[in-house]
Amino acid sequence: MNLSRVLLLALGLAVATDLVSLAAGFDPGHVVAKPLLMPLLAAWAALRRAPRPLLAALLFGWGGDVLLLSDAEPAFLAGMASFAAGHVCYLVLFARNGSRYAVPRARAGLLAVGYATALVTTVALLRPDLPADLRVPVAAYSLLLTAMAYGAAIRLGLFTGLGGALFLLSDTLIATGVAEWPQPPRPDFWIMLTYIAAQALLVLGTLGALNARRAPAATYGEMRAV
Repeated sequence: MNLSRVLLLALGLAVATDLVSLAAGFDPGHVVAKPLLMPLLAAWAALRRAPRPLLAALLFGWGGDVLLLSDAEPAFLAGMASFAAGHVCYLVLFARNGSRYAVPRARAGLLAVGYATALVTTVALLRPDLPADLRVPVAAYSLLLTAMAYGAAIRLGLFTGLGGALFLLSDTLIATGVAEWPQPPRPDFWIMLTYIAAQALLVLGTLGALNARRAPAATYGEMRAV
């Protein structure tokens, strides 16, 4: 069994452990499994020749994951800062490796309007219910997160776009919890489910888009060699 398959199996086991633990309310399982998720995903992506900004984004996500295991407000702010750094890495990734023509201009315009509307509406509705010292950081983070989600949708195709949207959903669930809005049963389960799916889709979408571009170049090189 090669290393790539071993990492995938380990990642699958960590994901299953984390989600089952959250569904069952078994906190020790979550505390053990959560910090393993992004390092395993990053290691697998590295074997697939993932660009450095993608690996950096996953490692900043790992930092946020670990910090958010604490309920203390300083840890929450530090975790948000770590995720924000990860979103900057994703934006760098999209700028360097994305295509301006991944989606038609009309669709990109509709997505821009949709994401801008969602950002303004969500921030406006959350603001009165957030602690005063979190209002500005949450608004700034929401702007960066929305920019990442939009960039994922227009620069690298469907999978990355879905990943960005799920990341937005996951963090919105966190924000509504901080604002003490009504939550679904086992909210941490849904937060982690959407977050894990988001990071996985961002990785798979990026690698798929890059591999599709490498394939024609390799074919052309083979034809020249003949």
